[in-house]
Amino acid sequence: MKQALYIDCCVRGAASRTRRLADAFFAALGKDWQVTRLDLTQEELRPLCGAYFEERESLLREGRTDHPRFDRAHRLAEAELVVVAAPFWDMSFPALLKLYIENVSVEGITFRSTAEGLKGLCRAERCVFLTSRGGAYPDGDPMEQAVPYLRAIQRFFGIGGLDVIAADGLDLDGADVNAITAAACERAAALARAL
Repeated sequence: MKQALYIDCCVRGAASRTRRLADAFFAALGKDWQVTRLDLTQEELRPLCGAYFEERESLLREGRTDHPRFDRAHRLAEAELVVVAAPFWDMSFPALLKLYIENVSVEGITFRSTAEGLKGLCRAERCVFLTSRGGAYPDGDPMEQAVPYLRAIQRFFGIGGLDVIAADGLDLDGADVNAITAAACERAAALARAL
């Protein structure tokens, strides 16, 4: 069985438009994939500061990367496919996703320092980013920072490539929300079938 990690940052739960894209993607993903869902709204994610940060640094100095604190990082590093579902918020995505990334950025697990620079250690050949956005953001629009950030993180972790499926323009006047969402769901399903 191939291993897929589903990082669910759909903070609106069942009412999430992004969740619809994720549901379409996973309904079409082949049966040879075992999916582990990580619901970020249910995780106890904390920013790296104060005693929490010091504990992490102490564990890393001692080489204790097998500590349960690093389980999320190991799960990410071992996945063969990473799927991130997060809506567009404040020009990128909800802070929960940034907290997750901060917590899984662990030297010796998801990346390492070498004489030539940083090297990603994650196994995944692809990361899929599923999102819904109220506005319309063409590639390269400086008002959309989620994709450039995730593209940089994908490279940092050594993940092979980033595919983006976005339901754009959902909150624009006159938008046919159902048609836009259905089209994005079909693109998500087509991508899943191709994996």
